[in-house]
Amino acid sequence: MGLELKRGHLQTMANITLSIFIIVPMTGLSLATDTLGVNNSISYGETLVSSNLIFELGFFTPRNSSTSYLGIWYKFSPNMVVWVANRNNPLADRDGVLTFSDVGNLVVLNQLNGVVWSSKLSRVLRNPIAQLLDTGNFVLWDNSVSSPDEAYLWQSFDYPSDTLLAGMKLTLNLKTGFERRLIAWKSMDDPSPGDYVHELNYSQGLPQYEVEQVHVHSKKYRTGQWNGVRFVGCSLAPNPFIVPVFVYTETEISFMFEVQDRQLFSIVKLNYLGVVQLLVVNRSRSATWNAFFEFPSDPCDFYGRCGANAICNDSLCECVKGFMPNSLDEWTVLNFSSGCKRTIPLNCSKGEGFWEIENVKLPDQLEVTLYRSMSLDECKDKCLKNCSCTAYAISDIRGRGIGCLMWFGDLIDMRVLEEGNHVQTLYTYANQHLNSSELHYGVLSTRKGESGLEGNLQTGQLVAVKRLSKSSGQGLEEFKNEVLLIARLQHRNLVGLLGCCIEGEERILLYEYMDNKSLNYFIFG
Repeated sequence: MGLELKRGHLQTMANITLSIFIIVPMTGLSLATDTLGVNNSISYGETLVSSNLIFELGFFTPRNSSTSYLGIWYKFSPNMVVWVANRNNPLADRDGVLTFSDVGNLVVLNQLNGVVWSSKLSRVLRNPIAQLLDTGNFVLWDNSVSSPDEAYLWQSFDYPSDTLLAGMKLTLNLKTGFERRLIAWKSMDDPSPGDYVHELNYSQGLPQYEVEQVHVHSKKYRTGQWNGVRFVGCSLAPNPFIVPVFVYTETEISFMFEVQDRQLFSIVKLNYLGVVQLLVVNRSRSATWNAFFEFPSDPCDFYGRCGANAICNDSLCECVKGFMPNSLDEWTVLNFSSGCKRTIPLNCSKGEGFWEIENVKLPDQLEVTLYRSMSLDECKDKCLKNCSCTAYAISDIRGRGIGCLMWFGDLIDMRVLEEGNHVQTLYTYANQHLNSSELHYGVLSTRKGESGLEGNLQTGQLVAVKRLSKSSGQGLEEFKNEVLLIARLQHRNLVGLLGCCIEGEERILLYEYMDNKSLNYFIFG
């Protein structure tokens, strides 16, 4: 069962970034009404217009196309299409008609009177009425039996296209399984279902919203888990005009937003490239839509950028403490997809404990268990007793915090967040007796012939790690001579050498870390 909105109780909604689609709407005859009755129909060139002239419904033809669709757009901005009825079955020409079937269903017919789209109601309506509201919702009820306080029998808000309007919900009904999600256009000029879906994921753990590339079953972006206050990985600048509303109960999980300023119009759009955008226009000033935010917006937003057991920070990656890159060769050319592996395997000994990672977007919930009433200390003890546990965190940060989210297996899709009141700490399971050569690996830019990483010794000292390329041609003796020479050079203007590694084929140098890059950067740019 879908969302029930009552006539006479209309809601407003939110804002989003710019993604304009060029269409050719039917220009011309407007029926000068917002209502379609049983004896009426709409053909190409005719429209319904909401009572305050905000939205318009009719047939349109995308640019560079001969097909046509029934859609809804802003009357003051015809290129901003917000809903499409027959996106799975376009009309081959401009001979489509919107009317009622014999049993009261809304239907779009082609020139042969074949049904290309229907509202698919199971009951018979004796006196059907369809109306385009100022919210952008196209609704249907039976005027012979309904009153203004009854729920609509069908509404377009239950069947979103690529756009979320104010007052409209992205939702999952936990009892019926009914779900609303956004499905992108196939291209800028093709409204048919595209390759990206924006939907709620609640398979296990806590709810989060994701953008998935459907045909390859690959995530592109996720908001992070709901922590009782916000989606922890989706940080929006405070805005008094746009109010997000999230509902999380035993029967429903949903997200919507409301707009407090009547001069503003806002939409959330999933564009054909898989980017979620918040677009805003101030109609009193301009008809131009402006971008308020979009996700993903920086490299760290892209799902799993750093691979397993690594954290994205300012576009670069670093391994979680106790881990090292699976492939140093790949990391040194800024290919982080292989992620990180443990430097010392866990064996559930007393020498193991937890590293704290503050201000972090918690890992994806691939293998997790949620304990809603467990304290943080209880969570720690339970994780320590399970050799398969890799990390834990508080699940609900309200009050003093309650609930435990526990991870098993690799930790995927983490990033550093700006400090704030609603960010979380992740506790990762690791050997606490790492020796002084154990490094916390990150990325460092170096000159040609060398690859570089940043690291932290167990003492906390930040060091620069330089790794000789296997193609450099330098042998073991030459490398040892270079190490001895550098070690003997002591000057306040020279970076000090802290250590080296010649294990196997590895040739690694550990230097004092300097914040302002290397001299060759300033000489050669």
